Amino acid sequence: MPKVSEEYKMNKKKMIVDVAYELCLEKTVSTVTMQDIINRTGLSQGGIYRFYRDIDEIFADMLMYLREKMNIKLQVDEIFEQADKVSPGEITNRIFDMLAEFMTEELMGIQKIDFELNVLAMNAPERVEKILAGTEGVGHMEYIIQRTSEFFKKKMQSGELKARVSSMELLTYISSAYSGVQMCCIVNNCYRKGPMSGFYQPKMQLRTLAKSVNYLLGIDG
Repeated sequence: MPKVSEEYKMNKKKMIVDVAYELCLEKTVSTVTMQDIINRTGLSQGGIYRFYRDIDEIFADMLMYLREKMNIKLQVDEIFEQADKVSPGEITNRIFDMLAEFMTEELMGIQKIDFELNVLAMNAPERVEKILAGTEGVGHMEYIIQRTSEFFKKKMQSGELKARVSSMELLTYISSAYSGVQMCCIVNNCYRKGPMSGFYQPKMQLRTLAKSVNYLLGIDG
């Protein structure tokens, strides 16, 4: 077998990952197969297995690519750089406005894939563990939770915030509520597409969530 350059390998892998992403938008993640990717790329079975051992390795690289493509960590850092110049309530609002914009732009893309991976985790947890094990670094939501947790704890410890719940209860609530908003928006816009779709828009839902978070932080008004 002739040797190929690293650039050739990277280009082929990028092409395979792009096709996997296209297929995940057209189908559900759990139904995309290696054969689908072979058919779409035009590679032979032997050709594709030179680069990936199975579909989950492709999904792992796809997630890494999407993280790099839609990197919101810089936006999060910019928000918290203003933490000493604006009120804690305003920081909350900016975080959720950013999440609303991201969810709106990627509702049919990254958000759909993320939701379907969560569903897959319920039915085949070992597969999702394998996929995530093939990724490096911290994901978007993990990073937001990490930075937000540090911020809220600092403000609570200094007495600037008189929260109505503990920091752990608050973060658990935010994570659960955000997942619920994500699920409702995706289900009603990606799958059902019925008359109720207009009620399930990220901006409206996450603004309401921001208000409830500020209330739990002890911020009235």
